[in-house]
Amino acid sequence: MEKRMKRLLWGRAHSNAAELSYVSEIETESCRMLDTVEKTEEELSSYYLRMLQGNTPKEEILQKEESLKRASNNLLKAWTQTYSIRDEMRGRWKDIKRQKKKHRFFPAPPTNAAIDLKEKQSVHFFARGMNIYKLLLIAYIGSFAGVVVEMLWCLLTRGYMESRAGLVYGPFNPLYGAGAVLLTVCLYKYRNRGSWLSFIGGMLVGSVLEYVCSWGEELVLGSRSWDYSNMPFNINGRICLLYSIFWGLLSVFWIKNLYPRIAKWILKIPNRMGKTITWLLTVFFALNILMSGIAMFRWSRRIEGIEPSNVFWEWVDERFPDERMEKVYANMKFTNKSEE
Repeated sequence: MEKRMKRLLWGRAHSNAAELSYVSEIETESCRMLDTVEKTEEELSSYYLRMLQGNTPKEEILQKEESLKRASNNLLKAWTQTYSIRDEMRGRWKDIKRQKKKHRFFPAPPTNAAIDLKEKQSVHFFARGMNIYKLLLIAYIGSFAGVVVEMLWCLLTRGYMESRAGLVYGPFNPLYGAGAVLLTVCLYKYRNRGSWLSFIGGMLVGSVLEYVCSWGEELVLGSRSWDYSNMPFNINGRICLLYSIFWGLLSVFWIKNLYPRIAKWILKIPNRMGKTITWLLTVFFALNILMSGIAMFRWSRRIEGIEPSNVFWEWVDERFPDERMEKVYANMKFTNKSEE
């Protein structure tokens, strides 16, 4: 007890003035545990001499060792949980401080904690938690927003506008939508934690998604829409360190800024209207994806010199000629074409 009080006094002497007035129960218990650890070390010092003299049974030594192992596992688990609690408290406080700041052009986003509270108090189940309706809407919003952002980035860096769409109808790209959904699902648990978790998680999730999509496109269609072979620290030209870092930064911006804004907007949609809009968009995207796949398949066949085999494929060639496909998919390159 005396050592524990000394530790608390030492901690107070080396803390900020704002921290001096409060000592939590868990801090008190941690000081007591440190005293217990030191006491255990002192007791084992004499026990080691008995071990050297051969005066201790083997079973007793093994039992002590197993007990210390269980204790260390418990302490490690306690440290992990305590760090998570502290990180979440700090993350929530940072979100609250950011929300209170005055922004010149855009209002500050609501905190994720505030969104959670409103969803719990909401009477309509359409927007609560991570249900299918919210994820579908996030996918559609992400498909549109991603195309707009990348087109603006192209304009700023290259000086001209270029299509970044992934579908033949409208400025939508399912890759961005899938990325938004995947980031939301994977990072939702850490939405109230520190930004570093969202950054690391976003780097991993975004890189895996980008690699799988690139590999799948080349496997199915024999084409590539991006190639990072000239970038440093790339893996098979499908992903690279720079864009993985971009994924991490985007993930922090998404889960701390964009997601709470979107969730707040979704909360304003009435139940019946929200479900109807979601299913109509789902039908539109399903048909859009189907037609895009058919058009790209026929485009690859035309490049190989294969003539249409029936009236349907003739209609596809007339509706989606090479000029239109090259305009929509400006960066797509077919590997079989490059080999020829």
